Amino acid sequence: MIRVLLADDQAMVRGALATVLGLETDIEVVAQVGSGDEVLPRAKETSPDIALLDVQMPGKDGLEAAVELHRALPSCRIIICTTFGRPGYLARAMAAGAAGFVVKDAPPEQLVDAVRRVHSGLRVVDPALAAESLATGTSPLTGREHDVLKAAKDGSTVADIARALHLSEGTVRNHLSAAIGKTGARTRAEAVRLAEDHGWL
Repeated sequence: MIRVLLADDQAMVRGALATVLGLETDIEVVAQVGSGDEVLPRAKETSPDIALLDVQMPGKDGLEAAVELHRALPSCRIIICTTFGRPGYLARAMAAGAAGFVVKDAPPEQLVDAVRRVHSGLRVVDPALAAESLATGTSPLTGREHDVLKAAKDGSTVADIARALHLSEGTVRNHLSAAIGKTGARTRAEAVRLAEDHGWL
């Protein structure tokens, strides 16, 4: 029996995924959570073989939860299942330790097949997304530029970002300027949007 943990902030989607997987005789959904913060505690309680994680969730997002889960329970194989098939998400998911990446609009049998294949030790990646990811390339942002741009998402001032990240205001301005240049944006808000569209944030 393949034990699965589902993490998705939309209860209806989570329920539908649980129903699809529950119809299979060799798969059992042992936990369902609605936020990234709940993933590791529930995984420790239920010992799943597979964690099926959405990307965008409250608290930790699915990619952050994947990093945490992979470090703490490396025997649990991770599949990212998302509505947003952005190329940058694929690279970040693989770096986080995920063994699979599927999009939610794939047919149900593909999801079931992905669970079985990842459980058997294989990697499974949506082919269209893999091709797009190769064409787009990896994120041009450095780790600090990523952090600063992510902190700017909510419209925080340079001073707010500097305090939050323990950097000087001059350093924050330099990182924002570099991120704007690398994304080809004209403004900080446009840089955030472009980076999100590529899955770099």
